[in-house]
Amino acid sequence: MKVLWLAAHPEERSLNGSLKDEGVRALREHGHEVQVSDLYAMKWNPVVDADDFDHPSEERLHISNAAERALGNGTLSPDIRAEQQKVLWADTLIVQFPLWWYGMPAILKGWFDRVFVKGFAYGFSDPDTGATLRYGDGPLTGKRAMVVVTAGARPGTLGPRGVNGDLNDLLFPLHHGTFWYTGMSAVPPFLVSSADRTTPAAFEDTAAQLRTRLLELPTTPPLPFRRQNSPDYDPETLTLHPDLAPNLTGPAIHYTDTPR
Repeated sequence: MKVLWLAAHPEERSLNGSLKDEGVRALREHGHEVQVSDLYAMKWNPVVDADDFDHPSEERLHISNAAERALGNGTLSPDIRAEQQKVLWADTLIVQFPLWWYGMPAILKGWFDRVFVKGFAYGFSDPDTGATLRYGDGPLTGKRAMVVVTAGARPGTLGPRGVNGDLNDLLFPLHHGTFWYTGMSAVPPFLVSSADRTTPAAFEDTAAQLRTRLLELPTTPPLPFRRQNSPDYDPETLTLHPDLAPNLTGPAIHYTDTPR
């Protein structure tokens, strides 16, 4: 595998930092190539603005169009282009972060905002049908992605009956709205719960589980999302046909099977 490890934690000596080091080491020891984007260490700028696109100040800024134009004419900010080259190089993306207020840290959200621009991660159509290529058919089709997430919550509280909500629902905007939207297949996430109460013995066990998950990535079945350009959705309204998942609503209807 060619792995881009995208990490977002401000403390290198944290549980996140230690798990990142363990994971990268395991992959390299087994012959896989790894590049690391440690966003805090890089002092990554998470803010989208006109400077990203060398956009004239006297013109109104339309983000998606300006980004696509800058990508095409080579004026996209160099830090963005460098990250895009890593994405193109990789066949696997690991996205690691602590769960803060039920989402990713702002610095990581800003990475996706700035890197996954129109003309790179979305904005393409099928030349024959004119259908928009997204949700399983985007420009990053063929790549895989896995989330490695830590949470202070106890085991079970991020499960189907847990008070914090099911982890797959919390990660749906990333799994489905980002990975799957751009064509990448998302495999089930790796959750480390009770992260702020980890003991040395628990860390060793967690690290071993992470190593196993990483080495099994090429054969791990992805989350079973429905493709937009499949018969499951009405092509005009892009809504799921009423005979499919008739008793469900929300994220659950967009899986062909219950995620595990």
